[in-house]
Amino acid sequence: MASLWTGRNPARTGVLRAEHALPLEAVLPAELLRDAGFRTAGIWRNGWVDSNFGFSQGFEVYERPRAGRVPATLHRKNPNISLDGTDADVVSAALDFLRVYGRDRWFLYIHMMDVHQYAYSLDSAIFGGDYLDIYDNSIHHTDNVLGRLLNHLAETELLKKTLVVIASDHAEAFMERGFEGHATQVYPESTEVPLVIAFPFLLDPGVAIESRTRNVDIWPTILDLLGLPELPDTDGRSLVPEILAAVRDEEMPVERPPAIAHLDRNWGQPEGSPPLDAVALEEGGFRMVRRHQGRDGSVVIEELFDRESDPDETLNVIGEHPEEAERLRGLVDAYLDPPVSPWGVEVPSVEIDEMELNQLRALGYAIP
Repeated sequence: MASLWTGRNPARTGVLRAEHALPLEAVLPAELLRDAGFRTAGIWRNGWVDSNFGFSQGFEVYERPRAGRVPATLHRKNPNISLDGTDADVVSAALDFLRVYGRDRWFLYIHMMDVHQYAYSLDSAIFGGDYLDIYDNSIHHTDNVLGRLLNHLAETELLKKTLVVIASDHAEAFMERGFEGHATQVYPESTEVPLVIAFPFLLDPGVAIESRTRNVDIWPTILDLLGLPELPDTDGRSLVPEILAAVRDEEMPVERPPAIAHLDRNWGQPEGSPPLDAVALEEGGFRMVRRHQGRDGSVVIEELFDRESDPDETLNVIGEHPEEAERLRGLVDAYLDPPVSPWGVEVPSVEIDEMELNQLRALGYAIP
């Protein structure tokens, strides 16, 4: 989330461990929008984006909604998640904000979590009952919950002047490589996420950008579309040229900057434990995955995948493409060697009390 909000890859945010927070020196999009005259509100159910982690900068209102009654027809099938309330609470709070400020210029950020819980309503389930079907039912359920907000925008004619962006901070693994969930690996089943932009006018037909996009590109793109100042020193870039090329049926821009996924697999361990970096870097049609293992992280495992012939990344071809492996290895080395203080100051650490710890544990993450 620090990367999504700042447009910087993880090593350049410095936010890699459970206790890390964004410093006040970081410039966030909500600050730019507030300064441009937007009313700004953030409504979330995920404790990892709480204000003490630095994500509230620029928001006039930034809060977790009060948990409402959970319908008897709602099933939550992720055994590791025990959050109170549902995403309907987020939408209800968002509607309250719009009833007050809907006629102003506004920016509304909502962070939904029912899919995280594999939550779905029996009333709207259209898929089967196996594990993947349950997840699909949860996505469908979230579509319906989000539809309540979008219908309000349509009924009040606000949708005609609203830019809607739907994104995700991670995907979910379902035993493709013997593990499930997220926050442990950087293979595509955990890192491939959607980016949907709905404009306040109709593109007929709509367009799909087939080339790689990255979460660090989201805010550079939105700010470009709104004609607002850029975020400083980002790794991301605006996707507006690619959107225009797709609309005009023109050839896409050739330049493809590296796409990076990065996870310190010791992120939830006590301070002082060695980093166990898992980094995936894609560039030029190949993707390298480097994993550090062992008690001190000294064991390094590298894999190389040809994304064009093997998009699911099932065949390690590092022995067949030594030059590509060496090239990507150099890019990974350079990425992992950023400035010690990416913001000009040390990244602050958050003191998390027992109540907050319990709320974070309710998200299913193993933290001390």
